Amino acid sequence: MSETATAPLTGKSLLAKVKELSNLPRRERAKQCGYYTTTKGGQVRVNLTDFYDALLSARGIPLSPEAPKDGRGREPTYRVSVHQNGQIVIGATYTKAMGLKSGDEFEIKLGYKHIHLIQVDADKRLGGDLDLEADEDDEDEDE
Repeated sequence: MSETATAPLTGKSLLAKVKELSNLPRRERAKQCGYYTTTKGGQVRVNLTDFYDALLSARGIPLSPEAPKDGRGREPTYRVSVHQNGQIVIGATYTKAMGLKSGDEFEIKLGYKHIHLIQVDADKRLGGDLDLEADEDDEDEDE
């Protein structure tokens, strides 16, 4: 079955047209915005899936993530919970994203309902002394 394609609206023009046609049924709105095909027999088929995908895209809601998934593991949620043994595990996804390597060290600073992990620079590790007062002043400026 051969079909002829139309040039559907996208982006701001699609949003404007949908708003203008808000009184019409959804199939008619999709058709008016160009989301349909006509078969050889003259039958019109409205493609609501492409229409809704284009609407979401026009509103800035991505349907597919930028990086392809490899099917392994979970997606990062940027939330962790305390395990039964009292530990908090950050996970490899986050350490890879930050470019951390095995052996990298962090200073832990406890605050009211938060924990700061401050990466210890290699030169500070070699020198042996940590200038905690300077680090605390830097933190106050960040907050």
